[in-house]
This record gives sequence, C-alpha cells and structure tokens, in this order.
Amino acid sequence: MIIKHKTLNYKTKGDLEFEDITDKVHEFVEESGVKNGLINIQTLHTTTALIVNENEPYLIEDMKKNFREMAEKDAYYGHNDFSIRTVNMCGLEECKNGHSHCLAAYLPTHVTLNVVDGKVSFGDWQRIFFIELDHARDRKVQMQIMGE
Repeated sequence: MIIKHKTLNYKTKGDLEFEDITDKVHEFVEESGVKNGLINIQTLHTTTALIVNENEPYLIEDMKKNFREMAEKDAYYGHNDFSIRTVNMCGLEECKNGHSHCLAAYLPTHVTLNVVDGKVSFGDWQRIFFIELDHARDRKVQMQIMGE
C-alpha cells in the first residue's frame, strides 16, 4: 500500500475564480507510483470549493451567474452584521463574506476519484476545478493518494 500527499498553494485573484487543477492532479498521480487506488483532493478553506465539470468558457460563465443568484452578495447575512456577531471574529481582518459561506454549503469541499492503471479515471470532458468563492487571498488544496 502506497500513501502520499501533496499541498498545492494558490494566490487567488477574486470571487468565483475557477482554477483548473486537473494537470497538477495528473502529475501528482504519476509521481506517486500508484497504479490502482483512490485520490482525494480537498480544499482547506470554508469559502472555496472543488468540483468536477467541463472546462468550457460559456458553461463556466453560466455557473458563475447561477452561483451569484444562489447567494447574492448584497443580501442581508447575520454573519456580516458585526454589531451582533461575536463568534470567530478576526478583528480588523474580518470581511463581510456571508454569501461565500452560504454558497459553499451547496458545493463540495473535496472530490475523490479512482486511479486505474496509473491514471485518474475521467469521463469525456471532465476536469477538476478549485473555485474561490470569496476574495483574493492565499489558499491551499491538499491531495492524498492511496493504493498499490
């Protein structure tokens, strides 16, 4: 049994940024030496997500539009009301990002994929996206592969 992990570091540019990380996942699988097993990819943040979908520009714009409609930035969020909120405050660095947290509740924080014959099993057009749901900042994505 082989178990290996790797952390990817990103500096995101802004909200609803889609970063296609598929090639980095493929490279990690190849480097690991695992021929058959599972790879888990997870975000280490509460306002980011990971999805498997098609890398087609109009589809990505459609998803962004849908996400904005699901969690409107300008709606009222108790999380953003610093006159009443007292939990998990970061002082001057605290930002009004209730919409990002609410959107994240609908999206996965990880994806687990099969590794067969040393390659990630994908259907046609499938790619892995890391999505920033909040504002530009440093982010981490962790990968762990297990198998033989």
